[in-house]
Amino acid sequence: MAHFAKINAQNTILDVVVINNSDINNLPFPQSEPVGIAFCRSLFGEDTNWLQTSYNGNFRRQYAALEGFYYPPLDVFVGPCPYPSWLFQTSDATWQAPVPIPYVPANYIAVWNEDYLEWDVILNPGAAI
Repeated sequence: MAHFAKINAQNTILDVVVINNSDINNLPFPQSEPVGIAFCRSLFGEDTNWLQTSYNGNFRRQYAALEGFYYPPLDVFVGPCPYPSWLFQTSDATWQAPVPIPYVPANYIAVWNEDYLEWDVILNPGAAI
């Protein structure tokens, strides 16, 4: 199966559809993309914009997520911002907390605390102690 993300003019992901491999002539990516785009436009309108996405993250870094967006400079899909205080890093198309993650000892994890804009280091619930 092939997956295609519908995006708007601001590159926000609006929808993701799955089409049969026969609808893309069983072609591999990237040869499959223009065929799939034409197929999606035949179903959803010629004025729609589509990009192929990989369910396994084999290309464009990750699967297209609703409310995420496509970042053309790096040709990647980016997930939604996890917290209002986090900033988008254009150099690598990732979200970054406003403060760095502190040292985390074994059996602990760092969890972002949006109320205090800091990392809480807590015991990992799955850790064997």
